[in-house]
Amino acid sequence: MLGAWTAQAQVLPIKFGKIDPADLTAAPFVQDSAAAVLLCDYASSRIETPSQGGLQMLFERTARIKILKKSGFEWATVEVPLYASSDKLSGLKGFTYNLVNGVMVKEKLENDGKYTDDLTKHIWIRKFTMPNVREGSVIEFSYTVVSENFVDMRDWQFQHSIPVRWSEYRITYPEFFDYRTVMQGYLPLKVNERTEGSMLTGGPVAARTWNYRWAMQNVPAFVDEPFITTAQDYVSRLNLELSSVNFPNSVSKDFTSTWEKIDDMLLESEHFGLQLDRGGFLKEALAKLPAASVATQQARVAAVHALVRDAVKYNDNDGVSTTTTLRKTYQDVHRGSSADINLLLIAALRTAGIEANPVLLSTRDHGHLNIAFPLLSKFNYVVAHVLLTDGQDFLLDATEPLLPAGTLPERCLNQVGRLVMKNTAKSRWLDISPSQRRVHYQQAQLTLALQGTLSGKVHEEYGGYSAATVRQELGKLGEPKYRSQFAGRHSSWTLPKFAISARDELSKPVVMDYEFSQAGDDSPAAAGTFYLSLLDEFGTAQNPFRHGTRAFPVDFGMGQEEVIVITLNLPEGYELAEMPRPAVVDLPENGGRYLYMVNSTGPTVQLTSRLTLRKPVYGAEEYEYLREFYRVMLEKQAEKLVVKKKA
Repeated sequence: MLGAWTAQAQVLPIKFGKIDPADLTAAPFVQDSAAAVLLCDYASSRIETPSQGGLQMLFERTARIKILKKSGFEWATVEVPLYASSDKLSGLKGFTYNLVNGVMVKEKLENDGKYTDDLTKHIWIRKFTMPNVREGSVIEFSYTVVSENFVDMRDWQFQHSIPVRWSEYRITYPEFFDYRTVMQGYLPLKVNERTEGSMLTGGPVAARTWNYRWAMQNVPAFVDEPFITTAQDYVSRLNLELSSVNFPNSVSKDFTSTWEKIDDMLLESEHFGLQLDRGGFLKEALAKLPAASVATQQARVAAVHALVRDAVKYNDNDGVSTTTTLRKTYQDVHRGSSADINLLLIAALRTAGIEANPVLLSTRDHGHLNIAFPLLSKFNYVVAHVLLTDGQDFLLDATEPLLPAGTLPERCLNQVGRLVMKNTAKSRWLDISPSQRRVHYQQAQLTLALQGTLSGKVHEEYGGYSAATVRQELGKLGEPKYRSQFAGRHSSWTLPKFAISARDELSKPVVMDYEFSQAGDDSPAAAGTFYLSLLDEFGTAQNPFRHGTRAFPVDFGMGQEEVIVITLNLPEGYELAEMPRPAVVDLPENGGRYLYMVNSTGPTVQLTSRLTLRKPVYGAEEYEYLREFYRVMLEKQAEKLVVKKKA
């Protein structure tokens, strides 16, 4: 058996039970506006041999946190994920420290503050809540996880939503093992060391051990920004993966998979690939599709998509494997996960004579895929793929009743997916950036009254992903409540007429036509001059990019287009006194354009504002341009039109 070895020799950054009394006062934290501060977070993982033989992984963690505000109380509840089959939590202890009348009082974590939740049948979440936490408390806790699973060495997160004064992770393992380490994030390491440990003795084989140490100091809080996938894609963290195990005089085992191996495994799985050609029970339903709907390949695809979409309801659960048979999902349950529904869709398409295959992906809240590291766990979703006769990749998802064939839900728009072919040598990566955009078109015919009030007619069209959003809101609220909320966005308006059309025609934009008027007095304007901000009611409210810099990409998920065309009819005897200057702003590399223009002909003024963002994702290096782009747009939209009585 393997022997034991000495621990790493460096001084530990934290000693449980030995807090700095100054941390109980406010002085060290006067500059902190956060809800809490992670004073020190230290952990180590090591592989060792217990006395009874075999191998085990020990993960030990000690953390100390200063609570500054009530909103920081959530940090007093800690979650420890455990594999139900292999992990055991031991040595859990904790204290809460408070300063009472100048004296430090500490309270011990008791058993009544500990409990367990089952996240899945395989993962348990052991939770504990520190006692008597108040503003100004310092809490600390320590625990050990003993695991028989040495494949999954625990990852480490340096950055959190609160500032971190010191975060450190160490690992130790014998040379028989090889772990790949992947750093993520945008912050530098304070410590990055690899050293050789003591020789492993006490067994038939002597071996070197390797010690690794990583640390970060004064880590800023991760600030959630608009237009990101999930914070876990951008925080500074260390990911670990077992690459291989090579014991002397035994066959080495390679744990590094390949995407091709994953493809083969999935196609041989009873809950994935073997289901895809079991759609015979759908023949009768497919035969009843109207002839007109199957006249062309794309029409057949859309008809089969609608059949599945309308027959089975999405239960909001995701995965890549079916939870029951496709027949049961379709004929009995009528509900299912994304995998149940979309693998059923593939089977239906194949039964209809259309070559269809699965595309694996990771949803936006699950995180980005790193195609350099083949791991099945990085996928959590599957959609259908059809290669159209014109060579176009056509992606389908039947979980959303308000999306037409060829439009993926927004949660799926995460840049890349893996197409798994029957012949896995032909499997490939797909760019799943959508051709559909978020489109909003507004055309207004306005009339200015002598009292300075406006009235008129507005025609709006919501296309692409904007249409899906509006349809979802209409389905949730109903038209009367939707109209009421819509009117509430324009506090000075009354809407005597309001009509919605094409609500159920998924391939078309949702159209709104309405009339509005503003309340006003009955006396003519005394000054004879009006200052009008026409785009206040129609344009973007504020710049979503508030910070001066950004370290990570801006991920819209899809392209954007917002068009506003306003025609203003002036009262008799009035004219546009000053012609606003036009503006055209282009983003680098044809990334987008903003256009602003005003024309005046006699008593008629026409204003055009057009925003076009052509890319679904803009890199961090483009952020400055994008922020300035929005600044100029909002500045132009805020310009007032000056209307005066003719001299």
